Amino acid sequence: MNKLFAQVVAPVARQSAERALTRVFIRDLVLDAQIGAYDHEREKPQRIRVNLDLQVELRPGPSRDQLADVVSYDTMIAAAKEIVGAGHVNLCETLAERIAERLLIDRRVKVATVRVEKLDVFAEAASIGVEIERKQV
Repeated sequence: MNKLFAQVVAPVARQSAERALTRVFIRDLVLDAQIGAYDHEREKPQRIRVNLDLQVELRPGPSRDQLADVVSYDTMIAAAKEIVGAGHVNLCETLAERIAERLLIDRRVKVATVRVEKLDVFAEAASIGVEIERKQV
């Protein structure tokens, strides 16, 4: 074996020994939320945008092409909708934490990144918000 071949193959061998993670995401989910710390924000729902990005450890080996083998987009969206619909929260940070906590119940989810943005707060800004990253303990 020549040196060039050894250099090309060696990194692949090291990577395969590591745990492989798959990124599963939902982009730009727009929902109405009871959110805000100010009195005027309690009068009516506000539009928010939620982005979910999960790093998931899936079963090793060949895919069986079965929904049960993956973290479902439906499950992710349902979790976000349920938490957003559960009642008033003051802060985007609180909402993001609750969503991340729910998504991390699935032990296959190793890292959850959640972004929550209010869309109609400032005329000069498309959105304001927060993004958090939480890891499985």
